[in-house]
Formats: sequence, C-alpha cells, structure tokens
Amino acid sequence: MSALMNDTELDATVEKLSQLRDHLNGILLGKNEAVELVIACLLSQGHLLLNDLPGTGKTTLAKAIASCIGGKLARMQCTPDLLPSDVTGFNLFNQKTREFEFHPGPVFSDVLLADELNRTTPRTQSALLEAMAERQVTIDAIPHDLSETFFVIATQNPIDSHGAYPLPEAQLDRFTIQLKIGYPDRSSQLDILEAATRPPGERAQVSCVLSREELSGLQAKVQSITVHPRVREYLVDLVEATRNEPTIELGVSPRGMLLWQRIAQAWALLQGRDFVTPSDITHVARPVLSVRLLATTEDVQQVIDRILESVPAPEYK
Repeated sequence: MSALMNDTELDATVEKLSQLRDHLNGILLGKNEAVELVIACLLSQGHLLLNDLPGTGKTTLAKAIASCIGGKLARMQCTPDLLPSDVTGFNLFNQKTREFEFHPGPVFSDVLLADELNRTTPRTQSALLEAMAERQVTIDAIPHDLSETFFVIATQNPIDSHGAYPLPEAQLDRFTIQLKIGYPDRSSQLDILEAATRPPGERAQVSCVLSREELSGLQAKVQSITVHPRVREYLVDLVEATRNEPTIELGVSPRGMLLWQRIAQAWALLQGRDFVTPSDITHVARPVLSVRLLATTEDVQQVIDRILESVPAPEYK
C-alpha cells in the first residue's frame, strides 16, 4: 500500500469514482468500457480525441462530464473560417475607458468540446497546442491561466474527409487517448427510445458528483499511484518496440510515454488499487497508441496487437 494513500482514503476515492461512473453510464447507455476510459483520461489530466460518426453521443458525453464536476462547458464548432482568436480570446479596445479589455475564448472553461477539429485550418488547430499542453494561453505577450481541470474533448468525422485538414503528429501527441464510441447495442437503443418518451421531469438528470476541487484532489492522487520498476521497464520495452517496428513511421515519443504511464495509473485507481500492474499498461495501450502511431502498410490495430504480443510482460506480484 502506498504511503501516500491509506485504506480509508482509497475506499473514499473508490466510492466517489463509483458515483461518477454510475452517473455517466446512466447518460451514455451501453458504453461502460468507453466511459471507464473517459474517466481515466479525465483523472490523468489528459485530453480525449473521439474519432467517430455523428450522433453517437459525443456532445451528450461532454455535457454530462461538465455537469458531474460542476464545471463550465464550452462548445466550439470547428469550421474553415474559425480564427485562432476565436479559440483563445482577444483584446478589444474600450473607447469609454481608453483601455484594452480581454474577452476570453472557449478555452476558458472546464470542459471544451472541439467539434470536428479537423475541419478547421492548421493555424487554428495549433491555437489549442499551448492550451492543451500548458493549460495557459498567451495573448499579446500576456499569459492567461486556464482552469486546473481543463479537459478537451475533440471530435473527428472519419467518413467525410472532403475539405478536412488532417491533424499533424504534434497536435495528435497532445491527446492522451483516442476512442471510438460506436453505435449502442439493441437493448441500449430501446432504452434510449423509451427514455425519450418520458416527461422532462422524469428523465435522467445529471447532478454534480465531484467538485472541481475534489477532481483536482483525485488527479493528484493519480500521480501518487505506485509504479514498480519492473512495470516501468515493461512500459519502456513497449515504447521502444513501437520505434523499432518497421511498419510504423513514428514511434511513441517521451511525452507519449509519460501520458501512457499516467493513464495507466488512473486506470489502476479506477480498479480500486494504488499500484500499477502490467495488465493496466496493456489495457490502456490501444487507445493510447491509436492516437500516435501511423502504420504504412497495414491496419494500426494489427500492429499494436503484434507489439503487445511480442513484448513479454514481467512477472509481478
């Protein structure tokens, strides 16, 4: 047991996370695994890329997360005419006061939904880089801090690529994981239809489960999750395997490696443990690697499977 978290603290943390899990599963029906990974991404202070079809609940998920943490939600519809200042904000001269006033952009929120990020130009896409990596933006040489719990959910439509601007590797590497929610199963679809016929007062309501201060505390706890030296060596072996794989153009960067470890720590906490096992590393490997590996001759998921099978996991107790 880690010295930084005793049994009582761990039990209280697990209870809070269970409430958050239940609330989100009640909104995004039939997607328990995706919800679990989204929570892990949030706890790891990462950012999420959803590469999915329209109408699969991406906006609903963002709204539910913002409500669960009592935070501010901002939505940004990315189009070719979107400017960097539309993302970060701008200074406007007030003729009455004879001073410039700062008008914050949508990044000054707790949860930012950047819808169809690949529809806007690379210049505007890059405006998110500093915000995602540093949780601050610099406007007219003046830095402005963002929320400590700033969480970006960006979406891409994988079908219609006409007029799209593919995200460069530097932008993709800022995201912790990539997910595809997909369509719900038949039972969940029936539940969705049934819920839509209820009076508004009887529909599922998302309430605040965690305050932003509590979320910050949980994110700090994630950093204290123990990673055994053998588990770290296993993670490095996997990272080096991506760099030595001939069908991969660019392997995992040191930043990607750090994000991989952090979300594995968050996943361990979600399982009620304060230590990371090799199975935690492999469980989050596919969403972590799918956002940062580009295969030249075969499907990237097949390459990821081959890498995970080729690197032996250490014996760990």
